[in-house]
Amino acid sequence: MKTYSCETHINHALDMLVAETKEFPIMDQLSDEEKLSTKCSYCEEQATYVVSSK
Repeated sequence: MKTYSCETHINHALDMLVAETKEFPIMDQLSDEEKLSTKCSYCEEQATYVVSSK
């Protein structure tokens, strides 16, 4: 599972991943190139982080 998140929704993204997978989330910051073309999974803002499980 992989979710993209802006600064505003990062806590929600982390909570949702834990609730769905019951695993410790991995949070990585997107590179500047990736940020340009990636939208937040919860709104239309530019994503800053990718949250995933193992």
